[in-house]
Amino acid sequence: MREHLGFLKVSSIAVKIAAWLFLVLGAIGGISIILGLVPGNPRWMGAIILAIYAFFFFFFFLIAKIADLLIKIINEIKKE
Repeated sequence: MREHLGFLKVSSIAVKIAAWLFLVLGAIGGISIILGLVPGNPRWMGAIILAIYAFFFFFFFLIAKIADLLIKIINEIKKE
């Protein structure tokens, strides 16, 4: 497992960046629909978009936290 430690660290960082991008872009899109800046879409659709992107954010962030936990477990096993 030690040979995969670098991959886990890099993938954890990449997934956290992706999670934050989902949240920011979803918030921009959802808020612009709620404010009426996007014609042709009802305003309630903005709330749905915000909820969907928030779900993706928490899902990806949870995956990254699990990878961080796995890194800590591997490091603790190495110490023993």
